Amino acid sequence: MSRDLHLNELGEFLKARRADLNPADVGLPAAGEQPRRVAGLRREEVALLASISTEYYARIEQGRLQASIPVLADLARVLRLNADQRVYLFDLAAKNKLPSHDTRQTVDPQLQLLLDDLAITPAVVSGRRTDVLAWNRLAAALIADYANIPEDHRTFIRILFTDPVMRTLYMDWEEVAHVAIAQVRMESAHYPGDPKLTALVNELSAHDPQFRQWWTEHQVAGRTTGIRRLRHPVVGELTLGWNTLTSASDPDQKLIVWTAPPGSAAHDALRLLASWAADQNLRASGNVTRA
Repeated sequence: MSRDLHLNELGEFLKARRADLNPADVGLPAAGEQPRRVAGLRREEVALLASISTEYYARIEQGRLQASIPVLADLARVLRLNADQRVYLFDLAAKNKLPSHDTRQTVDPQLQLLLDDLAITPAVVSGRRTDVLAWNRLAAALIADYANIPEDHRTFIRILFTDPVMRTLYMDWEEVAHVAIAQVRMESAHYPGDPKLTALVNELSAHDPQFRQWWTEHQVAGRTTGIRRLRHPVVGELTLGWNTLTSASDPDQKLIVWTAPPGSAAHDALRLLASWAADQNLRASGNVTRA
């Protein structure tokens, strides 16, 4: 059964990628043929270009056959897979069993120390399925007060789709949501059949039709770098760069930081937000000095 899980996902991924291509994209003639019932390349066209039989390719796509590495390499070439997609394909193909257990992740102590030292840099530690394992005060002020979210629901992709505030905070919310889904899909290749991920996908699919549609597109992306545009209720609009650092002790833990160039309007906004967050913390603790 465990083999079927990763082979079925691999087959669905290949099917989605051939749907993205037209005959002209791969040098096949399109003139004079009957109208196509479905978008993209046909199975026989992919098989022809990969120099394998249509039956052999069909069995791969149906999750009934473990393809060899050379065949996967040919399919990656034929389907014009990018670097992230190739990594995902080979990672998924290499998995033939479920993880023996899924222990609850806890933040690496060194990452926690680093978080605590980042006074004007928002940062979080993200785990499997984008679980938010730890954060600093400025990240809570910038994105969400994670402490008020139950631990079992403290997953970024869930917050992104279920908290209406996120659609206002992120000026490019749809792009952020697409990337988050692609990153979760990418990481799912490490743990095919993960029951917690399955439950999360089912929950969000039932909750949000956009998530349901985008998840079935089988797009993948690694956690790297990028730009985010925010509209914050305290400091207004700001554009921040984000970067991802991987923990050496647990590669499933990623430190994600948001930064702005010194002297920029966004950098000034982060300093202002840090001051505001510190003041809010003092008020909450009852340590505000009254004149």
